[in-house]
Amino acid sequence: MGKTKVICFANNKGGSGKSTTCANVGYGLTQLGKKVLLIDGDMQLNLSLSLFDEDKVLAFAQSDKNLYEGIRKQADLTDYIVKSDFENLDLIPSSTLMSSIEYELFTKWQREYILKKGISKIVEKELYDYILIDAPPTLGGWVMNILCASDEVIIPVESTPWGLFGLGNMFEFLEEVKQIAPDLQIGGVLITKVDTRKSYFKQTLEVLQGLENVRVFDTYIRVDSTVEWSQDDHRPIMAYKKSSRSAKEYMALTEEIAGCTKN
Repeated sequence: MGKTKVICFANNKGGSGKSTTCANVGYGLTQLGKKVLLIDGDMQLNLSLSLFDEDKVLAFAQSDKNLYEGIRKQADLTDYIVKSDFENLDLIPSSTLMSSIEYELFTKWQREYILKKGISKIVEKELYDYILIDAPPTLGGWVMNILCASDEVIIPVESTPWGLFGLGNMFEFLEEVKQIAPDLQIGGVLITKVDTRKSYFKQTLEVLQGLENVRVFDTYIRVDSTVEWSQDDHRPIMAYKKSSRSAKEYMALTEEIAGCTKN
């Protein structure tokens, strides 16, 4: 096992497919023989719900073994890992109390690096090939924490009229973060919720390809109801229906990401 790669999925606009992409890329990497840890950084718990049913996710959220408690205590997050039913795919679950994480961070020394410190032993021991972090749709101290803990950020952008709204703010925020985390790289931009019958996709693609020094993944994710059914079943799309279009698209994306990170 080589050096652990830490990748976060972030966009300040909600509904871009961050949690769905994080879960499915994580599962896809296990299909490539990698060991993966997912970290649910969002109070909406969607990443946790991608692997566990509502009762288990709420039990995690109400326990003392979730990300919020780990960050609040500035603990080694190794002890907060739970095993999923999927081989080589583990999770640090979230809590609805993440809504107050900014308050918890405010009084902490070197608060931008608390998550980085929390996962440091996991990274140093090389327990996983990849750590994938799902960030909430905000720009603030917690998302800065996630970015400072990451080697790369992948930005999902939905192919809708409002999909590009606020993307400029996202890039400005990333420049600010790079002042304290200069090694952070933009792994790429992923276009999601694509309907090729509509002109929004072409428009979104042209705008993104016009950005300097920003990779746009060749793979894009089309609208597919199978994604919702897999979420309802609390399983990654490839585990739910491997033959579906979305499963093939997410696998292709996973191979792109694995290739571009040279891990």
